[in-house]
Amino acid sequence: MYWADKLAEEIIKRNPNKAEYVCAAGISPSGSVHIGNFRDVVTSFFVCKALIKKGRKAKLLFSWDEFDRMRKVPKNVQDFLKNDSFEKYLGYPYIDVPDPFGKADNYADYFEKEFMQSIQKFGIKMEYRYQAKEYRSGRYKEHVLFALQKRKEIFDVLDKHRTQIATEEERENYYPVAIYCPKCHKDTTKINSLSADCKKATYSCQCGHSGQFDFTKDYNCKLQWKVDWPMRWMVEGVDFEPGGKDHASKDGSYDTAKDISSKIFGYPAPLFQGYEFIGIKGSVSVGKMSGSSGLNMTPEFLLKLYEPEVILWLYAKTEPLKAFDFCLSEDILRQYYEFDRMFASYDEGTATELTQCIIENCCIPDRKLAHVPMSQLVDLGAVVNFNADMMEKLFAKIGTPYKKIEFMERFEKAKFWLTTCSPESENKLMPCRNWEYYQTMTEKERQAVKLLKEYLQNTKYTLDSLQAELYAIPKQIYPEIVEDKNALKTVQGKFFKDIYNLILARDKGPRLYLYLFALERENFIHLLDFSISMQEDSAYLQWQRKQKELEKVDEIVCEEKFVANPIDFKGLSSVEVFQTLDMRVCKILSAKVMKKSNKLVKLTVHDGKGERVIVSSIANDYTEEELTGKKVVVLLNLPPHKFGNEYSHGMVLAAVNEDGKSKLLFTTPDSEIGSCIH
Repeated sequence: MYWADKLAEEIIKRNPNKAEYVCAAGISPSGSVHIGNFRDVVTSFFVCKALIKKGRKAKLLFSWDEFDRMRKVPKNVQDFLKNDSFEKYLGYPYIDVPDPFGKADNYADYFEKEFMQSIQKFGIKMEYRYQAKEYRSGRYKEHVLFALQKRKEIFDVLDKHRTQIATEEERENYYPVAIYCPKCHKDTTKINSLSADCKKATYSCQCGHSGQFDFTKDYNCKLQWKVDWPMRWMVEGVDFEPGGKDHASKDGSYDTAKDISSKIFGYPAPLFQGYEFIGIKGSVSVGKMSGSSGLNMTPEFLLKLYEPEVILWLYAKTEPLKAFDFCLSEDILRQYYEFDRMFASYDEGTATELTQCIIENCCIPDRKLAHVPMSQLVDLGAVVNFNADMMEKLFAKIGTPYKKIEFMERFEKAKFWLTTCSPESENKLMPCRNWEYYQTMTEKERQAVKLLKEYLQNTKYTLDSLQAELYAIPKQIYPEIVEDKNALKTVQGKFFKDIYNLILARDKGPRLYLYLFALERENFIHLLDFSISMQEDSAYLQWQRKQKELEKVDEIVCEEKFVANPIDFKGLSSVEVFQTLDMRVCKILSAKVMKKSNKLVKLTVHDGKGERVIVSSIANDYTEEELTGKKVVVLLNLPPHKFGNEYSHGMVLAAVNEDGKSKLLFTTPDSEIGSCIH
């Protein structure tokens, strides 16, 4: 049974006669709402849909916890303001903090609108609650008074979920509410005394202000989180609410709130579902994503890469306690392919019951998808310089006549991904003949290239005939191995590799027959023509001179940008030498085998502060997939060293076995990125 259906059945079983079920979610607008918190919304959304599918009435209730205190200034706010002036608002409720960008009524309003605008694109409809309004309207007045009357019982419940031993003095001085100071606007207040009827209190603030607070008419106060949460369950009649796995741990927020809900407020806690955090593959994001950290992987950003249906699909097909990645790497193309394949089985009526549930959860009303292959849009988009009209003609030319209206949305996302996340994947034609690679080829391999060039130049080929010729040419060159399938496959693979290198300067690329057919012949045929000598090739000689000039500029820029602190071993004891080594845990964000190299790999790592590139000679020992996402030990404080066209800013540590193979020093998954090796 589908996971959302199981949860829906459990909700109904708990309260079978309820007129309307409430599925809740909530977020504090501490900054841009990130895609990890979005799981809070979609988990409740899918369960709400499952209840409705079972013939029950249900609603999705979303709470903006804008009455929470501001704890940290997000990086994007700091970067925008370019100073620390916003630190003065720490301790304010978000609703009272001004909008740093000057576009909204206040800080909370800015980030709320930012999120709600993106939510509309998913077809998710919610009933919103704004907690500053709820508190300050007096709606919770009686519940605040009740919590104050039950403050010692609440303390006892909280104490059962703590490890440290509480004193009677702590119990006596515990108050489950924080008062916002009318002078400094912060929650840096302390209740000094409370009347016997719990209606009035005296308080003092760290700013020096002191006064009296009447809970029957003063509403600028807020219950503590673990009391506020169950109080709102009771007020709204919540039946289901998910939360991050940290809330779901033993004696965590939910365990505590559940006891307060039942023992203090007399309301059975709603069904709770913990969920795993979301990862970003190929991103600079590290660890748990946070809206206040500056790693703003928001739904709005991901909508530039993914169709909203694909985002919903990733959440829908993954059980809440399982993790998955959004991919800024080439894996995004695999995700699109799997989505299209699953959707096709649904349309064809061959999908399993589980697949049907998944697809139904990611369908958005009034939207129809054409499922134009994302990989083709990426591979061929550069051929037409991402011109939609030309792309439409190209699709017609290769026998898949998609119209602009069908592919335009994905076309823009393909362009954004290629130019923003993976520019190295763009298939750009060589500006001149690749003499460096040509010189490494055998005479027979060169003869095969000559045959292809003559065929392309002198034949009016079709897509099918070109594909057939690409596989036939190696048979002409190596007739003696035609019957040996394995040997033939090897030489055909080498032939394809040669063509890719001669026109794209890489070992692999898009489907060769499709790519060559899509290209205008005059744009690439000269790259296969080696009838002149290298000394006669003015275009190549000019390009070579430019490359050398660029390398000199790169060296100057590198020397100016990176001020290394090289290690001086003279006069140092062994311990002192070790202490000079800045070795840290780094996460490999991406790994790419370098062009024109048999053993070098370009590693993009995160060292806890930012990205850096490290070049390592481990291409023969590890695949790109085996390296990406792993944590390794890196020696950071080495001067930059150039390998080919790349500067390496550090060195990964490895053991070398007797057979010459390197074994990297991988760390455990829970090692913190940027932590020092002592």
